[in-house]
Amino acid sequence: MITTEQHEKLRGWFAGRLPDDLFESLGEVTVDREEITVIGRIAEPRLAEGASDAEKAAAVKSRIQEFRERTRDDRVAVAREAEHRFRKKVSWGVECGGERALFTHVAAPVMTRLRQPQRQVLDTLIAAGVARSRSDALAWCVRLVERHADDWLTELRDSLEHVQRVRAQGPDADDTEDGAAEPEDTPRDEQTEN
Repeated sequence: MITTEQHEKLRGWFAGRLPDDLFESLGEVTVDREEITVIGRIAEPRLAEGASDAEKAAAVKSRIQEFRERTRDDRVAVAREAEHRFRKKVSWGVECGGERALFTHVAAPVMTRLRQPQRQVLDTLIAAGVARSRSDALAWCVRLVERHADDWLTELRDSLEHVQRVRAQGPDADDTEDGAAEPEDTPRDEQTEN
């Protein structure tokens, strides 16, 4: 987790580095241990008055696809620079006409040990057809908690940020915590299409 100041610097770096005509506006920049996700707003397609919902949905979907293909080279260039600088993969997404679409993004595996009562919860979700596997069931549970515990999670994140600020004032403070500061220049071997 990074502090608010580190997040603001990261968002500022993207705001300053992105080509002016890439997005109408920079929507959000989120970060975790593995990934930085950049979501921008793009213009809605112009449609005739009285266009049906089906026509609007198809036009938005086409606009998003057109944006993804047209801006690929620009996004890859920014991602390469950011991945080198921040040591995290960069993923992209857009908002258009009330729809949100993510392009390439990280699906990080997470290992855990569960006792029988917790495994039974996962197995019940599988038996009910809610999930295909224990892994899928666990992801479903995390999404459910994310949806229904937003206030609690926000308070928890705020508390963690306070702990990080206090820690940063200690004698062993290091500006490079969480990869938010610029690391030394070393080449990056792998690159994926963004």
